[in-house]
Amino acid sequence: MAGIMTDTTALQPYLAQHTALQAQGQAAAWLGGLRDRGMQRLAEKGLPTPRVEAWKYTNLRPLLKHDFAAPTEEDGLRIDRIPSLQPAAETTHRLVFVNGRFRSELSHLGSLPEGVTIGSLAALLREAPQRIEPHLGRLGSLDEHPMVALNTALMEDGFVLLLDDGVVLAEPIDVVFIAATGERALAFHPRNLMVLGRDSQATVLEHHAGQGEQATLSNLATEAWIGAGARLWHYRKQEELRSAFHLSSTQLLLARDASYDSFVLSTGARLSRNEVKAELTGEGAECHLNGAYLMRGEQHCDTTTVVEHKVPHTTCREMFRGVLDDSARAVFQGRIVVEPGAQKTDGHQLCQTLILSDRAEIDAKPELEIYADDVKCSHGATAGELDDAALFYLRSRGIPEARARHILIESFLGEAVQKIAAEGLCPALLSSVANWLAQTHDETHGEAA
Repeated sequence: MAGIMTDTTALQPYLAQHTALQAQGQAAAWLGGLRDRGMQRLAEKGLPTPRVEAWKYTNLRPLLKHDFAAPTEEDGLRIDRIPSLQPAAETTHRLVFVNGRFRSELSHLGSLPEGVTIGSLAALLREAPQRIEPHLGRLGSLDEHPMVALNTALMEDGFVLLLDDGVVLAEPIDVVFIAATGERALAFHPRNLMVLGRDSQATVLEHHAGQGEQATLSNLATEAWIGAGARLWHYRKQEELRSAFHLSSTQLLLARDASYDSFVLSTGARLSRNEVKAELTGEGAECHLNGAYLMRGEQHCDTTTVVEHKVPHTTCREMFRGVLDDSARAVFQGRIVVEPGAQKTDGHQLCQTLILSDRAEIDAKPELEIYADDVKCSHGATAGELDDAALFYLRSRGIPEARARHILIESFLGEAVQKIAAEGLCPALLSSVANWLAQTHDETHGEAA
């Protein structure tokens, strides 16, 4: 019983939504069964609490203060601005989801090569469910990932990318998720699926933003199957409103010589969690997990990763850097697992955090779990203040203190951002960092819930 949310009434809205969803009778039998398994897991074990080791530093109890409703088509009907990680003139493929639902009138796709499917999960479930049945809900364990279980129970829509063998999609895919509220708090559960065939390639730019005054819960789950020799670049920016809860779980399977390269920039949400589990199942597979977070006020940001090296000659690299101000709190939990026989594994992880306030807090727990003897693995975590000597040097050159501090922070985060391979994306993310630094304390505190 240790992992159950003590207030069981918190589950009632989700149980009711699941019942209503299944009563529609539109889903294929396998999908209905998958949803039922997710709800069964949730009913049996509940939402996670800090008594669960993986959730030791992140408490979901603030969710209980809100009466979240399922969104309708009327919610978020008017969207004044669509955020993007690239200029509109350079955007060839864009899919927009509002409160977890695909909005075709806000989306557009350019010319696609043969062997590419990009679109809405809801549409594929209606028109060609057999194309996604072999992959949807097949990665990970619902017992190990309770929020994925909730997502599975209530999933309706999300982003789908299917690439046949050898297909190279040259233009990035811009996927925008907007959390938009009117007079009530909303919860939605987007489900994304990416399946890359042998030697295929794609770049996905994912942007999460919000509008409105009420709280939102975005409980996102993504599955990515990366075939032999395939390459996926996956970059995300999370800037939802300070009244939002953003929970994201990404589960990956990498075949022989496959490559996954990711970066996550987190500046938004009252409480956010970015969870990644990667299974490297083929020799030569490489996984790069990088990111940066900037938190202030009462924000809480959790980064939790697990990389499992299951065969010899696999590689992973992780680097996360963060900046915390005011009473913000961050969590980094990174675990590298080297299974028996996975010789010649090369795995490294590092988390570094700048603390700008004596009230801010970082909880770091890097781990290595190694069952092979011929490996090269390391981990580390550091936290500290700005370098007084560097600050003094800049001020001695006539640079005002505030600007000098910003220069040092931008330089600190810049090393992480520069690991991004996508052309043109680094300036956009560095601009986001500069905008965050330019905000006054009064402005940011005024947005807090």
